[in-house]
Amino acid sequence: MPKKIKAIWAQDQEGLIGQDGHLPWRIPEELSHFKTTTMGQVLLMGRVTFDGMGRRILPGRTSLILTRDPDYQVDHPDVLVCHSVEQVLDWYQKQDLDLYVIGGREIFCAFEDYLDELVCSEIHGKFAGDVYFPEAFSWQSFELFERLEQPTASIPFTIYKYRRTA
Repeated sequence: MPKKIKAIWAQDQEGLIGQDGHLPWRIPEELSHFKTTTMGQVLLMGRVTFDGMGRRILPGRTSLILTRDPDYQVDHPDVLVCHSVEQVLDWYQKQDLDLYVIGGREIFCAFEDYLDELVCSEIHGKFAGDVYFPEAFSWQSFELFERLEQPTASIPFTIYKYRRTA
């Protein structure tokens, strides 16, 4: 199966994805879905997202951190700091794993034209926060191919999977 560039994120019913650099909720079942889906693959995130995670390295995955700061460094063998979309894409072309774009908002926008698939967990509820999934995202370029209800989670959610059509 050919490698793909995919976006994966969780949002509430209003499209909220963040609060002060963190997730606005704690749903173990959704975090488990994220871990299972991305294990053994490559994660791409912006510096703000990485810093919001406490600069924590997620085990079993390589992390690419995209930043404009030429002095930003992470001293870990499973982390690569990149300074442009082109640098990320060049690295991606030279390896065999899927690339999961995990945020934040600016990174989703920067990679929108390169995404092959989307994996969105919609949390059944409304939360307080300050960062939303990009409103101008071109949903018409994707079609839904799988919907997985998670009604027994601590906070119910639905996983939607889309593939690019155009």
